[in-house]
Amino acid sequence: MEGLSETQFAYLLLTPALLLLGVIALWPLLSTFRMSLFADSLTGTSGLGNFVGIQNYVELFTGQKTYAMPAPFVPQFDGTLNSIVASALGATLVFTVVSVFFETVIGFGQALVLDQEFYGRRWVRVAIIIPWAVPVVIQGMIFFLLFQPNVGFLVGSENPTILQQLGIFSETPLASATESMLIIIVADIWKTSAFMALLILAGLQSIDRNLYDVARVAGASKWQQFKMITLPLVLPTVLIAMLFRTIAAMRVYGIIDTVSSCQTVPSLSCMVVSGFSQRQFGTAATVAFVTAAIIGVVVSVYIAKFASSSMGGDS
Repeated sequence: MEGLSETQFAYLLLTPALLLLGVIALWPLLSTFRMSLFADSLTGTSGLGNFVGIQNYVELFTGQKTYAMPAPFVPQFDGTLNSIVASALGATLVFTVVSVFFETVIGFGQALVLDQEFYGRRWVRVAIIIPWAVPVVIQGMIFFLLFQPNVGFLVGSENPTILQQLGIFSETPLASATESMLIIIVADIWKTSAFMALLILAGLQSIDRNLYDVARVAGASKWQQFKMITLPLVLPTVLIAMLFRTIAAMRVYGIIDTVSSCQTVPSLSCMVVSGFSQRQFGTAATVAFVTAAIIGVVVSVYIAKFASSSMGGDS
């Protein structure tokens, strides 16, 4: 090993970890891909159905697999948002984009407030964390009951609430894909904004405070300090927080199942769970591998953004 360079020696030390990662992460992924190449019918000799190649993928994206799932995989466009969120791919993407965006904005705002010195800051931090500590099942039941007619106070069948009078919700919002999606997004934002706030707050507190002192002496305004110091230095942390939340949002299942149902608001994870529960292993594995591929693309985009922002910060 004396003839190895520092880079080669570093890779040598990382080899056991890479092998372990390959066994834990890559093998299940390859196994899922292999399973997706077989039919749902358990008539083959390998414990799966007959080998069909990429037929499951073709049928999935052309809508021929709808019979095997509780909802369409791809949107059946009819000019309304309901047609998008009533499909697995559409519901997952809408939920991910909208929830992660608002969670980042709200979490950033909370982090900026918590980064300031004020009386009772410790208790405010505890109060913000409380929704994040609520289990998903309890969180889902809270929002389920809030929107039950004549049970919760947000909708009513006999006495319409202000939300119904404004046309935001109907008498039975949990029966509508669009209204249920809105409720699920609000529930997720209520719970997970604290997670974003904590991660971004860690990035804010790592910024050297002397930079703000220099900026104030130079006559920079609060907005200029935020634009030239805070935002560039905390951006890598924000991207990491968004990466974590995007991966989790792409796998959303629990909040949908407890607030509404997978039939009303399907998601990619809903399709996987439904497929395996009905022993449609080929279809379920196909959806699972497509989900992993989409997450892989998203992660690659975030890594590229993170690398570019880091290089910009170094310069």
